[in-house]
Amino acid sequence: MDSLNYMLWFSKRDTRLLQFQETNVLGFKGPRRMSVIIPGMNLDHERVEIQPKSDHDGIIERWKRKDMDNLLELHNKTPVWNDDTQSYVLNFHGRVTQASVKNFQIVHDNDVDYIVMQFGRISEDVFTMDYNYPMCAVQAFGIALSSFDSKLACE
Repeated sequence: MDSLNYMLWFSKRDTRLLQFQETNVLGFKGPRRMSVIIPGMNLDHERVEIQPKSDHDGIIERWKRKDMDNLLELHNKTPVWNDDTQSYVLNFHGRVTQASVKNFQIVHDNDVDYIVMQFGRISEDVFTMDYNYPMCAVQAFGIALSSFDSKLACE
């Protein structure tokens, strides 16, 4: 667990989301790896309510125990190396216009083509954020804000 940098959670017993970044195999060189844990959805497409019974039953503790019942684990889409630009790139389909270490896309491992969330720079101090089901606006905004907290990759 030493290689994990927990970036965002609301409280030990909170049930909205956990987002963290892992040090990649290259140390701090190269693209960062991000994971997001959110409550799952039921068959009626409603968010499953997670009610921890103690401080040891929150999202972080459940993830550490690999108890993922009613939780959804998402990851950032792995960028690919572009020899022409000598950088890692993702296809934002025109929504992101400037390179930045803060640019990312969140996907589920079962369907990496369905972008659950994307965030990226469009000018010096302006960023754009898009999100889709099953993420809600509060979760997406919290994840976007956390990207300003640290730089784990090289710009």
